[in-house]
Amino acid sequence: MTSLLNTIDYPQQLRLLERKQLGQLAQELRLFLIESVAQTGGHLASNLGVVELTIALHYVFNTPEDKLVWDVGHQTYPHKILTGRRALMQTLRKPQGLAGFPRRSESEYDTFGTGHSSTSISAALGMAVAAQRNNSTQRAVAIIGDGAMTAGMAFEALNNAGNMDANLLVVLNDNDMSISNNVGALNNYLAKLLSSRFYGTVRKSGKKVLSAVPPMMEFAKRAEEHVKGMVTPGTLFEEFGFNYIGPIDGHDLDTLVETLNNIKQLPGPQFLHIVTQKGKGFEPAEDNPNKFHGVGKFDPFNGNALHTHSKKTYTEVFGDWLVDMADADPHLTAITPAMCDGSGLNAFAEKYPQRYFDVGIAEQHALTFAAGMACEGLKPVVAIYSTFLQRAYDQLIHDIALQNLPVLLAIDRAGLVGADGPTHAGSFDLTFLRCIPNMVIMTPSDENECRAMLTTGFKLNGVAAVRYPRGSGTGAAISKALNTIALGKGQIARHGEKIAILAFGSMLSPALKAADAHNATVANMRFVKPLDIALLEEIAQSHDTIITVEENCITGGAGSAVMEALQAITPGLSHAINTLSLGLPDTFIEHGVHETMLAECGLDAEGIAASIAKLITK
Repeated sequence: MTSLLNTIDYPQQLRLLERKQLGQLAQELRLFLIESVAQTGGHLASNLGVVELTIALHYVFNTPEDKLVWDVGHQTYPHKILTGRRALMQTLRKPQGLAGFPRRSESEYDTFGTGHSSTSISAALGMAVAAQRNNSTQRAVAIIGDGAMTAGMAFEALNNAGNMDANLLVVLNDNDMSISNNVGALNNYLAKLLSSRFYGTVRKSGKKVLSAVPPMMEFAKRAEEHVKGMVTPGTLFEEFGFNYIGPIDGHDLDTLVETLNNIKQLPGPQFLHIVTQKGKGFEPAEDNPNKFHGVGKFDPFNGNALHTHSKKTYTEVFGDWLVDMADADPHLTAITPAMCDGSGLNAFAEKYPQRYFDVGIAEQHALTFAAGMACEGLKPVVAIYSTFLQRAYDQLIHDIALQNLPVLLAIDRAGLVGADGPTHAGSFDLTFLRCIPNMVIMTPSDENECRAMLTTGFKLNGVAAVRYPRGSGTGAAISKALNTIALGKGQIARHGEKIAILAFGSMLSPALKAADAHNATVANMRFVKPLDIALLEEIAQSHDTIITVEENCITGGAGSAVMEALQAITPGLSHAINTLSLGLPDTFIEHGVHETMLAECGLDAEGIAASIAKLITK
């Protein structure tokens, strides 16, 4: 059988196929996905679930003139393959290769850059309104998953869109359930009927006639809602002002194409509900879609991982600590915004299901929910990625810090995150946390220190943050004891002369290696806030060069805190001090290999040593 996929580089070629050929194309695309991601790693289950939808959207809509806006974007691999990037999939998530998410700079078919969830409806609505103002016939389509629909932003956009007459289509990809009996022939038939121009014309004409008789208009509206409600869950979206269609089988290409063709002719806000299966077509991913959400390299025949890590990751350290701390304190509760696996909460959720709360993709709610618990004597721990914490900044300030509530933030993925790139990098948390009153901010340098800091933060009667990087640490021995450390106290990790390196968190290890080249003192600062002023004064008295190193943006970060403190110290010193702050540069850093990325930023041992040499030879 001749390959269809190899003949398609762009959607224009896809649209030349006969509809009966689309099934073969879907099979080939799914197989290509499995083989490709097996070599590069990345998101798999979500992409396997949207193969038919992606084909149907590009087949029906005139992309790139018509705009497809993918929510989150981790399900856009089929989209990338069909839009001129099939040959580049081997470079996915590699340095200078394809990004794992949509990027406007990468392709004209990537209409909106994403990485965080629940933005698609807002963005697509903006595009639809722009098309309307420009008298354009372009269509805007937002593709959003059931998980992303849990965020308030999605409902804000729905509420706004329902009050407009812009030509917006929202496709809800519901993959939280398998295809059940209600997504069968009857529903598929109803979807085609409800999306047809005949039904739309009758509906519009009927409204016009009945509007002159208000009681009859209300009766007709309720009758329509009742009929729809008997077979569909769409009443909620109808209340927002959308014309709801579905649910339909998201793997039935004939139904998808016909329904989308019908919807394309309808004016105003439309809502299509499809049901798909994560991991569709690859048995290991169908059986365990969470495991295959984000994967490393694997065997495409059996799904087995090709590489395993021997050292505990910081995420695993947190997960172990959480269970141990919960054993010791019945007031502990754990909250996550839809990141149970990623944040290491599985064991806790299984052992303490009544104390575990997954609030969905709702970071703002997660923090205020935690604040409410803290008001009533519980001791919440919020497990959240650094990049996702950005979305709940007002709640952190207003609802937690301002009231000085005892909430512990376990901040994962601090610093660069390698292949996931700038949308997921925790580049800014030290900066945006440091300026908030009442905050205690800790940066562990190894796994054991991370555990002790978590205990310290949990036992404080106030808001505390422990930020730790993705992946494994130094391989330090981990004590099972629930030890604490002195609040705001750093320690000297290496004694040297004249030059002092003040290292924060993950930068201690490369700082120690760099110190050998210059016989430098190295301080493990531990705390960004409160800063160890006594230790800083001691170092300033006995050294003439001070360098700070952090895996956070230089602007406003831990180095800035040190420089601000030095301003108060230096008037009392008998000698001048040379200073230098090293950290992430003032730019968004593209995806790559974590170690290489650090080296390019001058944050490996060689880079730190070279920066010191340059400073002292001026």
